[in-house]
Amino acid sequence: MTELTEIEIRALKAIKSSPDGILQSELWKELDVDSRKCSRIVKKLLESESVERIEYRQDGIKTYRLIVRKGPIDPGFLMAGDELIPCVACELECVIEECPFLLDWMYQLAIADAGGKE
Repeated sequence: MTELTEIEIRALKAIKSSPDGILQSELWKELDVDSRKCSRIVKKLLESESVERIEYRQDGIKTYRLIVRKGPIDPGFLMAGDELIPCVACELECVIEECPFLLDWMYQLAIADAGGKE
């Protein structure tokens, strides 16, 4: 897979910035390129599996809604060393900033991270 160009990265950021995605007919205007160039940009993003395209009709005209593909979550984000984040199975209703289980887990994460930078 080839790396994205600057304009393709800008397009991806524009698509990510809208929770519902962006219409392809709006994207080319936002990028200040013509519709042909935008189609090539979208094709590259589709090939890189960064976005998906859903057919959409606006005022009887066919266009596409572009949305960012969400990849699988890295399970490593739920771990601090060998410890799983306590919130996964927690049934307590707590204030996140004051949860002793979460604070301890974050402390363990900081220790594990510092240990890896030696």
